[in-house]
Amino acid sequence: MPAPPVGADAGAGWRSWRSVPHPVLVISPSGAVRAVSDVAAPLFPDLRAGAPYGEAVAGWLADAHRRFTDPLCPEGDEPARGSLGERSFEARPSRAENGDVVWWLADDTARRAAEDALRAERERTAFLAQASTELLASLNVDRCLEVTARLATQYLADAAVVVTPPAGRRLAMSFCGPDRQVVRDKVVADPASVPGLAEALQGFPPVPSRWIDPAAVPDWVRPSALGEIGSVAVTPLPGHGVAAGALILLRRSDHAAFSESEETFARLFAARAGAAMSAARLYAEQAAITRTLMRELLPPRLEQVSGVELAGGYRASNDSDRVGGDFYDVHAGAGPDEESLVVLGDVCGKGLEAAVQTGKIRNTLHALLPLATDHQRVLRLLNGALLDSEHTRFATLVLASVVRRGGTVRLRVTSAGHPAPLVVRADGRVEEADTRGSLVGALPEVTSTTASLALAPGESCLLYTDGITEAVGGPMGDELFGEERLRSALSECAGLPADAVVERVRMLAAQWVGTGRHDDMAVVAITAPPHAHLGAVDGHTPGRYTA
Repeated sequence: MPAPPVGADAGAGWRSWRSVPHPVLVISPSGAVRAVSDVAAPLFPDLRAGAPYGEAVAGWLADAHRRFTDPLCPEGDEPARGSLGERSFEARPSRAENGDVVWWLADDTARRAAEDALRAERERTAFLAQASTELLASLNVDRCLEVTARLATQYLADAAVVVTPPAGRRLAMSFCGPDRQVVRDKVVADPASVPGLAEALQGFPPVPSRWIDPAAVPDWVRPSALGEIGSVAVTPLPGHGVAAGALILLRRSDHAAFSESEETFARLFAARAGAAMSAARLYAEQAAITRTLMRELLPPRLEQVSGVELAGGYRASNDSDRVGGDFYDVHAGAGPDEESLVVLGDVCGKGLEAAVQTGKIRNTLHALLPLATDHQRVLRLLNGALLDSEHTRFATLVLASVVRRGGTVRLRVTSAGHPAPLVVRADGRVEEADTRGSLVGALPEVTSTTASLALAPGESCLLYTDGITEAVGGPMGDELFGEERLRSALSECAGLPADAVVERVRMLAAQWVGTGRHDDMAVVAITAPPHAHLGAVDGHTPGRYTA
């Protein structure tokens, strides 16, 4: 507060100041205490008139007086702050006409308490924001456990233990001690041996720390480097309907016990940590389910089936997706002289819904394998199955029955509303297979024609979806890749192995679209090997790919 003016008689004696309603201390130019108000007297019980001020006032006030009277100190007239007993004061100096220094004291205990509370609340808010950021930075369960233990040790306690719900008799825990190093472990222990832990793991409200005897905490909870435990707090980690675990906070005996406000704050932190751990665990479960469901939809590595080279490639319309509406399947024949069936198709639509329909088509075709020698019958039965389905998506297909006879690969190919396969001859000529047909899943009847082909050593037959030829890009970004450009690329692939043909087509299509939007793309190359091979690689196991 600003100091009022002081008259010339300020140092006349004690009586002049007894009625002043503020704590006031007057110090003469020689440094002796000249006067003190009645309000200030209880604050300086050892004060005596004429005594040196340094012997009667608090150190912080004595230092402030020395700075104020030092002409070389530019900040000497700044207010001083400190405590007198259990109260906090701000002292402001002024100089009387006779040279006395008058110190006016204002009790700012309440203001200091409010500022400290505000500062603590800001720190807690910043910590919770940091905790939320770090906890949500990863959907990995182990990472969330480590971050929870480390942050709890850094801000809430001397050590922290994160316990996950028990699996059998074993408890999985993450320890973090004074060294801030997180250690994970599994122990055979009974949660009931820690007061409140069994209840916290079931999601019940926490037990107040004052009810927990630190001596009752078993050794498996105590980090070895912590020393004697003086206070313990246990709080649940709430999840999505089910507790994600429990948090045990430990403080050494030489530190203050947990206060009620600290326990409340620990529960706020635990709520965020539990939500992050529960989300990470839910994500892990969903990812595991997705991997299981998609295992049959992912591309196999095609090499040889009964002496015939096979290679396939796929790119979804959205590069972040792994599945879509294009697919291919390879079903090996029962023996080297039996035909293998290669299927490539394109379901109307994109993304997961289209992939669901491809799964139905794949499973239906798999059930129809005993009839695979009759393409028309397979397509007719598949069409009926799709029409009876609640899904309204139609599809285009191309079937290729493949067998090797001597050095020649024989094919029977049938298109059902799909682009006809292209054949690359040894001299670089590109021919289109003479097959046509109607799509499946749209009309009551399907019609198709089957073409017979022969591939000499080094020649290839390419099955592809219209995502290749209808890819939009080029120099101006608005031109179709087109069949002529595909034929030109294939003419350069004469004599190449199947995987080289597929990689060449995929690379050119990717370069053409660049970063632009595109449809699903799928391609399969069937190649007659240029030299004899000893046999098939995994010739009896159906290879599958769906996307």
